[in-house]
Amino acid sequence: MSHLDSLGGTSSQRRHLKAGSAQRIREFAIRVWRCRVSYALVAPFFVCFAVFILVPVIAAIVLSLTFFNTIEPPRFIGLRNYVTLLTEDDVFMTMVLPNTFRFAVVVGPGGYVASFILAWLVAQIKGKFRTLLTLSLYTPSMAAPVAMSAIWLVMFSGDRIGYLNSFLMNIGILNEPINWVHDPAWLMTVMMIVTLWGSMGVGFLAMMAGILNVDPTLYEAGRIDGVRNRLQEIMYITVPAVKPQMLFGAVMSIVGTLQAGSIGVTLSGQNPTPQYAGQLVLNHIDDYAFIRYEMGYAAAVSVVLLVVMYLTNKLAWALFGPRGDD
Repeated sequence: MSHLDSLGGTSSQRRHLKAGSAQRIREFAIRVWRCRVSYALVAPFFVCFAVFILVPVIAAIVLSLTFFNTIEPPRFIGLRNYVTLLTEDDVFMTMVLPNTFRFAVVVGPGGYVASFILAWLVAQIKGKFRTLLTLSLYTPSMAAPVAMSAIWLVMFSGDRIGYLNSFLMNIGILNEPINWVHDPAWLMTVMMIVTLWGSMGVGFLAMMAGILNVDPTLYEAGRIDGVRNRLQEIMYITVPAVKPQMLFGAVMSIVGTLQAGSIGVTLSGQNPTPQYAGQLVLNHIDDYAFIRYEMGYAAAVSVVLLVVMYLTNKLAWALFGPRGDD
Protein backbone atom coordinates (compact mmCIF):
# COMPACT_ATOMS: atom_id res chain seq x y z
CA MET A 1 0.00 0.00 0.00
CA SER A 2 2.78 2.40 0.84
CA HIS A 3 4.31 1.73 -2.58
CA LEU A 4 0.98 2.46 -4.30
CA ASP A 5 0.56 5.57 -2.17
CA SER A 6 3.99 6.78 -3.23
CA LEU A 7 3.11 6.22 -6.89
CA GLY A 8 -0.14 8.08 -6.41
CA GLY A 9 1.68 10.96 -4.72
CA THR A 10 4.19 11.11 -7.56
CA SER A 11 1.40 11.17 -10.13
CA SER A 12 -0.35 13.95 -8.19
CA GLN A 13 2.85 15.97 -8.11
CA ARG A 14 3.27 15.52 -11.85
CA ARG A 15 -0.28 16.72 -12.50
CA HIS A 16 0.38 19.71 -10.24
CA LEU A 17 3.59 20.53 -12.13
CA LYS A 18 1.84 20.23 -15.49
CA ALA A 19 -0.96 22.50 -14.28
CA GLY A 20 1.61 25.03 -13.05
CA SER A 21 3.49 24.92 -16.36
CA ALA A 22 0.27 25.38 -18.32
CA GLN A 23 -0.63 28.35 -16.13
CA ARG A 24 2.77 29.97 -16.72
CA ILE A 25 2.45 29.44 -20.46
CA ARG A 26 -1.00 31.06 -20.46
CA GLU A 27 0.31 34.03 -18.47
CA PHE A 28 3.24 34.39 -20.84
CA ALA A 29 0.91 34.28 -23.85
CA ILE A 30 -1.29 36.96 -22.27
CA ARG A 31 1.73 39.23 -21.66
CA VAL A 32 2.93 38.73 -25.24
CA TRP A 33 -0.52 39.57 -26.60
CA ARG A 34 -0.73 42.72 -24.51
CA CYS A 35 2.66 43.87 -25.83
CA ARG A 36 2.10 42.56 -29.36
CA VAL A 37 2.88 45.93 -30.99
CA SER A 38 6.23 46.16 -29.22
CA TYR A 39 7.11 42.57 -30.12
CA ALA A 40 6.13 43.25 -33.74
CA LEU A 41 8.48 46.24 -33.86
CA VAL A 42 11.34 44.23 -32.31
CA ALA A 43 10.71 41.15 -34.50
CA PRO A 44 12.62 42.32 -37.66
CA PHE A 45 15.77 43.05 -35.65
CA PHE A 46 15.48 39.82 -33.70
CA VAL A 47 15.00 37.78 -36.90
CA CYS A 48 18.05 39.40 -38.53
CA PHE A 49 20.09 38.93 -35.34
CA ALA A 50 19.11 35.27 -35.13
CA VAL A 51 19.68 34.51 -38.83
CA PHE A 52 22.93 36.42 -39.38
CA ILE A 53 24.61 36.29 -35.93
CA LEU A 54 23.11 33.79 -33.50
CA VAL A 55 22.70 30.85 -35.90
CA PRO A 56 26.17 31.25 -37.52
CA VAL A 57 27.86 31.48 -34.10
CA ILE A 58 26.08 28.35 -32.85
CA ALA A 59 26.88 26.55 -36.13
CA ALA A 60 30.56 27.51 -35.85
CA ILE A 61 30.74 26.22 -32.27
CA VAL A 62 29.08 22.94 -33.28
CA LEU A 63 31.26 22.50 -36.38
CA SER A 64 34.40 23.23 -34.33
CA LEU A 65 33.74 19.98 -32.46
CA THR A 66 33.66 17.93 -35.67
CA PHE A 67 35.81 16.82 -38.57
CA PHE A 68 34.11 18.24 -41.66
CA ASN A 69 35.66 18.34 -45.13
CA THR A 70 32.47 19.51 -46.99
CA ILE A 71 32.24 16.10 -48.74
CA GLU A 72 31.58 13.67 -45.92
CA PRO A 73 29.04 14.30 -43.15
CA PRO A 74 30.50 16.01 -40.07
CA ARG A 75 32.04 13.54 -37.60
CA PHE A 76 32.13 14.44 -33.92
CA ILE A 77 35.68 14.54 -32.52
CA GLY A 78 35.20 16.65 -29.37
CA LEU A 79 37.94 19.15 -28.53
CA ARG A 80 40.55 17.64 -30.83
CA ASN A 81 40.53 20.68 -33.17
CA TYR A 82 41.28 23.00 -30.25
CA VAL A 83 44.03 20.72 -28.94
CA THR A 84 45.61 20.63 -32.40
CA LEU A 85 45.30 24.39 -32.77
CA LEU A 86 46.98 25.19 -29.45
CA THR A 87 49.61 22.44 -29.36
CA GLU A 88 50.42 21.32 -32.92
CA ASP A 89 49.68 24.23 -35.26
CA ASP A 90 53.10 25.89 -35.29
CA VAL A 91 52.05 28.38 -37.97
CA PHE A 92 49.16 29.62 -35.85
CA MET A 93 51.10 29.88 -32.59
CA THR A 94 54.41 31.25 -33.94
CA MET A 95 53.28 33.36 -36.92
CA VAL A 96 49.53 34.01 -37.18
CA LEU A 97 48.77 34.84 -33.54
CA PRO A 98 51.84 37.10 -33.01
CA ASN A 99 51.19 38.81 -36.36
CA THR A 100 47.56 39.47 -35.44
CA PHE A 101 48.36 40.91 -32.03
CA ARG A 102 51.22 43.02 -33.37
CA PHE A 103 48.97 44.33 -36.14
CA ALA A 104 46.13 44.96 -33.66
CA VAL A 105 48.32 46.71 -31.08
CA VAL A 106 49.70 49.17 -33.65
CA VAL A 107 46.68 49.71 -35.90
CA GLY A 108 43.93 49.52 -33.25
CA PRO A 109 45.15 52.08 -30.68
CA GLY A 110 46.97 54.04 -33.39
CA GLY A 111 43.89 54.43 -35.56
CA TYR A 112 41.71 55.07 -32.50
CA VAL A 113 43.94 57.85 -31.13
CA ALA A 114 44.32 59.35 -34.61
CA SER A 115 40.53 59.30 -35.04
CA PHE A 116 40.00 61.20 -31.78
CA ILE A 117 42.75 63.76 -32.45
CA LEU A 118 41.59 64.44 -35.99
CA ALA A 119 37.95 64.57 -34.89
CA TRP A 120 38.85 67.17 -32.25
CA LEU A 121 40.94 69.21 -34.68
CA VAL A 122 38.24 69.17 -37.38
CA ALA A 123 35.60 70.12 -34.81
CA GLN A 124 37.52 73.35 -34.10
CA ILE A 125 37.05 74.46 -37.71
CA LYS A 126 33.98 76.51 -38.55
CA GLY A 127 31.88 76.66 -41.68
CA LYS A 128 31.67 74.51 -44.79
CA PHE A 129 35.38 73.74 -44.78
CA ARG A 130 34.77 71.45 -41.80
CA THR A 131 32.28 69.39 -43.82
CA LEU A 132 34.69 69.15 -46.74
CA LEU A 133 37.57 68.10 -44.50
CA THR A 134 35.40 65.52 -42.73
CA LEU A 135 34.41 64.01 -46.06
CA SER A 136 38.03 63.89 -47.24
CA LEU A 137 39.09 62.06 -44.05
CA TYR A 138 36.17 59.62 -44.10
CA THR A 139 36.28 58.76 -47.83
CA PRO A 140 39.38 56.49 -47.64
CA SER A 141 37.50 54.08 -45.37
CA MET A 142 34.81 53.68 -48.05
CA ALA A 143 37.16 53.55 -51.04
CA ALA A 144 39.78 51.22 -49.53
CA PRO A 145 39.50 48.40 -52.15
CA VAL A 146 39.69 50.85 -55.06
CA ALA A 147 42.51 52.81 -53.46
CA MET A 148 44.38 49.55 -52.83
CA SER A 149 44.82 48.88 -56.52
CA ALA A 150 44.86 52.48 -57.74
CA ILE A 151 47.27 53.96 -55.21
CA TRP A 152 49.00 51.60 -52.81
CA LEU A 153 49.99 48.83 -55.22
CA VAL A 154 51.53 51.46 -57.47
CA MET A 155 53.12 53.24 -54.51
CA PHE A 156 54.73 50.04 -53.18
CA SER A 157 55.48 48.43 -56.53
CA GLY A 158 58.66 46.34 -56.35
CA ASP A 159 60.27 47.66 -59.55
CA ARG A 160 62.12 50.87 -60.31
CA ILE A 161 59.02 52.71 -61.50
CA GLY A 162 57.18 52.23 -58.22
CA TYR A 163 56.63 55.63 -56.61
CA LEU A 164 58.38 54.84 -53.32
CA ASN A 165 61.30 52.98 -54.90
CA SER A 166 61.76 55.68 -57.52
CA PHE A 167 61.75 58.46 -54.91
CA LEU A 168 64.17 56.70 -52.53
CA MET A 169 66.55 55.80 -55.37
CA ASN A 170 66.51 59.34 -56.77
CA ILE A 171 67.57 60.82 -53.42
CA GLY A 172 70.24 58.15 -52.93
CA ILE A 173 68.75 56.17 -50.04
CA LEU A 174 68.35 52.97 -52.10
CA ASN A 175 70.69 51.49 -54.66
CA GLU A 176 68.22 48.90 -55.89
CA PRO A 177 64.43 48.59 -55.61
CA ILE A 178 62.76 46.76 -52.72
CA ASN A 179 59.86 44.43 -53.36
CA TRP A 180 57.82 45.92 -50.50
CA VAL A 181 54.73 43.70 -50.64
CA HIS A 182 56.57 40.42 -51.21
CA ASP A 183 59.49 40.93 -48.86
CA PRO A 184 58.63 39.33 -45.48
CA ALA A 185 60.67 42.01 -43.71
CA TRP A 186 58.46 44.83 -45.05
CA LEU A 187 55.00 43.35 -45.69
CA MET A 188 53.64 43.85 -42.15
CA THR A 189 54.84 47.48 -42.09
CA VAL A 190 53.11 48.18 -45.41
CA MET A 191 49.93 46.54 -44.12
CA MET A 192 49.95 48.79 -41.04
CA ILE A 193 50.48 51.95 -43.11
CA VAL A 194 47.67 51.14 -45.53
CA THR A 195 45.25 50.16 -42.74
CA LEU A 196 45.99 53.30 -40.70
CA TRP A 197 45.36 55.43 -43.79
CA GLY A 198 41.87 53.96 -44.11
CA SER A 199 41.04 53.86 -40.40
CA MET A 200 39.01 57.10 -40.29
CA GLY A 201 35.68 55.30 -40.49
CA VAL A 202 32.46 55.28 -38.49
CA GLY A 203 34.34 55.67 -35.20
CA PHE A 204 35.83 58.95 -36.44
CA LEU A 205 32.39 60.28 -37.37
CA ALA A 206 30.89 59.18 -34.05
CA MET A 207 33.61 60.89 -32.01
CA MET A 208 33.39 64.09 -34.02
CA ALA A 209 29.60 64.15 -33.59
CA GLY A 210 30.07 63.71 -29.85
CA ILE A 211 32.64 66.52 -29.67
CA LEU A 212 30.39 68.88 -31.64
CA ASN A 213 27.48 68.18 -29.29
CA VAL A 214 29.32 68.88 -26.03
CA ASP A 215 27.44 71.61 -24.15
CA PRO A 216 29.47 74.86 -24.49
CA THR A 217 28.47 75.84 -20.96
CA LEU A 218 30.64 72.99 -19.68
CA TYR A 219 33.72 74.72 -21.08
CA GLU A 220 32.63 78.02 -19.52
CA ALA A 221 32.11 76.31 -16.16
CA GLY A 222 35.50 74.63 -16.53
CA ARG A 223 37.25 77.99 -17.04
CA ILE A 224 35.59 79.30 -13.90
CA ASP A 225 36.71 76.19 -11.99
CA GLY A 226 40.34 76.55 -13.05
CA VAL A 227 40.74 74.92 -16.50
CA ARG A 228 43.46 77.01 -18.14
CA ASN A 229 44.34 75.40 -21.49
CA ARG A 230 43.00 73.18 -24.27
CA LEU A 231 44.71 70.06 -22.97
CA GLN A 232 42.91 70.37 -19.66
CA GLU A 233 39.64 70.98 -21.51
CA ILE A 234 40.14 67.74 -23.44
CA MET A 235 41.08 65.69 -20.36
CA TYR A 236 38.49 66.99 -17.92
CA ILE A 237 35.56 68.03 -20.15
CA THR A 238 35.69 66.64 -23.70
CA VAL A 239 36.72 63.06 -22.94
CA PRO A 240 34.17 62.51 -20.12
CA ALA A 241 31.44 64.11 -22.24
CA VAL A 242 32.02 61.90 -25.28
CA LYS A 243 32.60 58.59 -23.49
CA PRO A 244 29.66 56.85 -25.25
CA GLN A 245 31.06 57.81 -28.66
CA MET A 246 34.56 56.80 -27.57
CA LEU A 247 33.22 53.41 -26.47
CA PHE A 248 31.57 52.95 -29.86
CA GLY A 249 34.77 53.98 -31.61
CA ALA A 250 36.82 51.58 -29.48
CA VAL A 251 34.50 48.65 -30.22
CA MET A 252 34.51 49.43 -33.96
CA SER A 253 38.31 49.76 -33.92
CA ILE A 254 38.74 46.41 -32.14
CA VAL A 255 36.32 44.59 -34.42
CA GLY A 256 37.76 46.15 -37.57
CA THR A 257 41.35 45.41 -36.58
CA LEU A 258 40.78 41.78 -35.57
CA GLN A 259 38.65 41.18 -38.66
CA ALA A 260 41.29 42.61 -40.99
CA GLY A 261 42.46 39.82 -43.20
CA SER A 262 42.21 40.73 -46.84
CA ILE A 263 44.80 43.50 -46.63
CA GLY A 264 47.88 41.26 -46.68
CA VAL A 265 46.46 38.92 -49.33
CA THR A 266 45.40 41.85 -51.53
CA LEU A 267 48.80 43.51 -51.30
CA SER A 268 50.88 40.37 -51.85
CA GLY A 269 48.41 38.54 -54.10
CA GLN A 270 49.08 35.32 -52.16
CA ASN A 271 47.34 33.29 -49.50
CA PRO A 272 49.30 32.30 -47.45
CA THR A 273 51.31 35.50 -47.61
CA PRO A 274 55.08 35.22 -48.26
CA GLN A 275 56.60 33.16 -45.42
CA TYR A 276 53.40 33.91 -43.44
CA ALA A 277 54.80 37.40 -42.77
CA GLY A 278 51.41 39.07 -43.21
CA GLN A 279 49.22 36.14 -42.21
CA LEU A 280 46.42 37.14 -39.82
CA VAL A 281 43.78 35.01 -38.12
CA LEU A 282 41.20 35.56 -40.88
CA ASN A 283 43.76 34.49 -43.49
CA HIS A 284 44.35 31.32 -41.47
CA ILE A 285 40.59 30.65 -41.43
CA ASP A 286 40.32 31.21 -45.20
CA ASP A 287 43.35 28.97 -45.77
CA TYR A 288 41.84 26.00 -43.95
CA ALA A 289 38.21 26.61 -44.94
CA PHE A 290 38.42 27.42 -48.65
CA ILE A 291 41.81 26.07 -49.74
CA ARG A 292 42.22 22.92 -47.61
CA TYR A 293 38.46 22.42 -46.99
CA GLU A 294 38.98 21.57 -43.32
CA MET A 295 35.82 23.33 -42.20
CA GLY A 296 35.78 21.91 -38.68
CA TYR A 297 39.29 23.15 -37.97
CA ALA A 298 38.54 26.53 -39.54
CA ALA A 299 35.46 26.80 -37.32
CA ALA A 300 37.64 26.16 -34.25
CA VAL A 301 39.95 29.01 -35.28
CA SER A 302 36.94 31.29 -35.78
CA VAL A 303 35.63 30.44 -32.30
CA VAL A 304 39.01 31.35 -30.80
CA LEU A 305 38.86 34.66 -32.70
CA LEU A 306 35.33 35.23 -31.36
CA VAL A 307 36.55 34.69 -27.78
CA VAL A 308 39.45 37.12 -28.28
CA MET A 309 37.09 39.75 -29.71
CA TYR A 310 34.72 39.28 -26.77
CA LEU A 311 37.50 39.75 -24.22
CA THR A 312 38.87 42.86 -25.93
CA ASN A 313 35.36 44.33 -26.15
CA LYS A 314 34.95 43.71 -22.41
CA LEU A 315 38.19 45.64 -21.91
CA ALA A 316 36.78 48.53 -23.97
CA TRP A 317 33.62 48.52 -21.83
CA ALA A 318 35.75 48.59 -18.68
CA LEU A 319 37.67 51.62 -19.95
CA PHE A 320 34.88 53.68 -21.53
CA GLY A 321 31.61 52.11 -20.40
CA PRO A 322 29.19 53.83 -18.01
CA ARG A 323 29.84 53.56 -14.29
CA GLY A 324 27.62 53.92 -11.26
CA ASP A 325 28.41 57.60 -10.81
CA ASP A 326 27.87 58.51 -14.50
